Amino acid sequence: MFTSTKQCYCKLILQFQHKLKQTSKQASRACSLKVKQIINEPLLEERKYDETDDETDSEITFRFKDLTTTLCNPDQLRAKPDVADLKFGHVFTDHMMKVFYHKKLGGWQKPVIIPFENISLHPAAKVLHYAVELFEGMKAYRGVDDKVRLFRPDLNMKRMNRSAQSSGLPTFQEEEMIECIKRLIQVDEEWVPHSEASSLYIRPTFIGIDGTLGVHQSDSALLYTILCPVGGYFEGTKESVSLLADPSYVRAWPGGSGDKKVGSNYGPTIRAQKKANQKGLQQVLWLYGPDHQITEVGTMNIFLFYKDEFGVKRLATPPLTGLILPGVIRQSILQLCEQWGEFVIEQRTITMAEVINLQLSDRLLEMFGSGTAAIVSPISSIEYLGQTIQIPTTEHQNPLYRRVREELKAIQYGHIDHPWAPKID
Repeated sequence: MFTSTKQCYCKLILQFQHKLKQTSKQASRACSLKVKQIINEPLLEERKYDETDDETDSEITFRFKDLTTTLCNPDQLRAKPDVADLKFGHVFTDHMMKVFYHKKLGGWQKPVIIPFENISLHPAAKVLHYAVELFEGMKAYRGVDDKVRLFRPDLNMKRMNRSAQSSGLPTFQEEEMIECIKRLIQVDEEWVPHSEASSLYIRPTFIGIDGTLGVHQSDSALLYTILCPVGGYFEGTKESVSLLADPSYVRAWPGGSGDKKVGSNYGPTIRAQKKANQKGLQQVLWLYGPDHQITEVGTMNIFLFYKDEFGVKRLATPPLTGLILPGVIRQSILQLCEQWGEFVIEQRTITMAEVINLQLSDRLLEMFGSGTAAIVSPISSIEYLGQTIQIPTTEHQNPLYRRVREELKAIQYGHIDHPWAPKID
């Protein structure tokens, strides 16, 4: 009896000690959390902005008003190339814009414009291992009035934010980024070519820079923008391009990232592009599905201009179903042609069988690609399953592709005052 009672007391004492230990641990953990909160609060306070500001998906957006500029020393300035010698993406301007994102420091940091420099990355940075990367392609144009203009930058920034969301990177307020880009162009304004055959290409880029392995959302990232004066996109070719349509190569698929401007969409296309070049062709016409739907041409959207069986002219382009990039020039062409109201506009699936049928019945008028780099590029032929389909795009006296291209260039270079082309004051 005594032994049994003693065992009960010992058990109660052990339980009480265990409870005290647990309570002590909880108190210690709570104290630690409070200490961490106190340490972090000042950092968060420093990065706060007005509560009336628009919200984004990121914790805090960076602001143009916080932008600082450090100019190059005279000995750092680069020699500007002759406009006639410009190649796409070979020469860069004197400055760049950078802004870091660090979740542990409250989110977005302050943007800076600095002399052009290399980027230092941790060997385990997510951009290097998991392709956590996206970019945009924009241009600035020197107009006939010597004013510099952008072209629909709001659409580029909206698309960039959509790409960021799909890549697990933070978003930002689009207008703030546009203002930072404008300031960068003002700093390097002398680099905007004095020619309507060239422009200043703008490459905003966003990368995950966490120095940890593992497929996780990035807690640290770098958003930067570089600039380069450019001439024509296609080197050493005629005005029109010839295409390779090989069903064995696929660029995008449903549920993938084909509608986002991420680097992982482009690297795997190099093999097919090399095959096209070996055949003496300029670009790849990307097909999808057992019915060989046309999706994109190289890095461009694609348009088909034809007559239906009743002689009605129609302009068709593949729909935005997730397989193709929602191009800024694509949208602009659709809107321009809708304003003209001269033919039917269609966003629908187009197959190679339909292209061949239209060509055989002499109802295929034109095919052309569209994109920021090339603007509008006519297509002359398609090599498909061992046969060459000739496209009479450039054979017409007043082709649609040329009219569209001239209208867009008139807006971009200031011949037409248009809300799509805001001036950089």
